[in-house]
Amino acid sequence: MLNCHDATRLMSQSQERALSLVEQMSLKLHKMMCSGCRHFDEQMGAIRMVTRAYVQGKNEQEKR
Repeated sequence: MLNCHDATRLMSQSQERALSLVEQMSLKLHKMMCSGCRHFDEQMGAIRMVTRAYVQGKNEQEKR
């Protein structure tokens, strides 16, 4: 069973590499039981979305 430190580390690593099936399942199980890590994952997703929108907007401005 993952602890929160390991779960957040895997969430971060998932941005750089594909997680193994065991890692994915362990992380999913941990997030089912841990609201703090679920919120952390949601926040990471929001940050990723905002960052992509910013980069896309900046690229469109540079084209002008």
